[in-house]
Amino acid sequence: MTRHLICAALACLMLAPALAETGNFCAELPRAANAGLERHPASTDWFEVHEVEPGTFGILEPQQWQEVISWLVVGSDKALLIDTGNGIGDIASIVRSLTDKPVTVINTHSHYDHVGGNHQFGQVAALDSDYGRANAGGYANALVRGEVSAENLCRPTPEGVTEDEHVIHPYAVSEWVQNGHRFDIGDRVLEVLHIPGHSPDSIALYEPASGFLWSGDTYYPGEIWLFDPATDYADFQRSMVRLATLADKVTRVFPAHNVLIAAPSGLIETRDAYERILRGEAEGVPDEELGVLRYDFGTIGFLVQSDHPRRQ
Repeated sequence: MTRHLICAALACLMLAPALAETGNFCAELPRAANAGLERHPASTDWFEVHEVEPGTFGILEPQQWQEVISWLVVGSDKALLIDTGNGIGDIASIVRSLTDKPVTVINTHSHYDHVGGNHQFGQVAALDSDYGRANAGGYANALVRGEVSAENLCRPTPEGVTEDEHVIHPYAVSEWVQNGHRFDIGDRVLEVLHIPGHSPDSIALYEPASGFLWSGDTYYPGEIWLFDPATDYADFQRSMVRLATLADKVTRVFPAHNVLIAAPSGLIETRDAYERILRGEAEGVPDEELGVLRYDFGTIGFLVQSDHPRRQ
């Protein structure tokens, strides 16, 4: 499985070069799950765009080891941009090439690899939380420079992006939203689901009419990282239960890393796998490099703190 650096702590961020090299992520590209999808003409050398459903565009950054995916959802009146990536390249120009409608950004959470392009947009919404407010101040070069180091890339960065100068710029939030908030963009309505755990401000976006679910970093095929200082295991377990209860209504899951489309059954599999960890029915393998435990369940896995709690 590809390893993804999604924690915001300095100690974790500084491990990026070694992890990327170990994972040899470039050899895994293109991922089989994405290879069969038609590439949109708006794609560039850095951004790979796919219209997976009419008016639903996945904007993938496959040349950087996060393999982060931002999502543009276009309605009849407005558009919603779910996350803005690593801040490597001009995501605003990609969005402008796809729609001329007013665009609001909503972040699935405020880790650096999801808010990197926020400063390029005038309308930014975020879950109302102290965590999100703090991260809106941006991330300094010392925290993110490794994201554009040679070991973390499959190709050179866009012009002007260098390891010595890369930062996540501060951004202004124009609307602080709560669980249950509904974004009405014309003929489409997306609802905010607060699903804390991975981070305090993690959300999913759910479109009841289509059954589409944008799951952020709470669920994606691959290893889910759960050892950031702000991670809450009890919250994560409750959030996975909440998402799994939606599985019979969800038609497609659109994650924020790795693959553009995931099966709704993965929500149930992830809930059940995590429950096995809590019940002590699975053995974690120590990762000495990270100082964490690694749990492998095939298509999904978890990295958790070495003192992760188990039920007695």
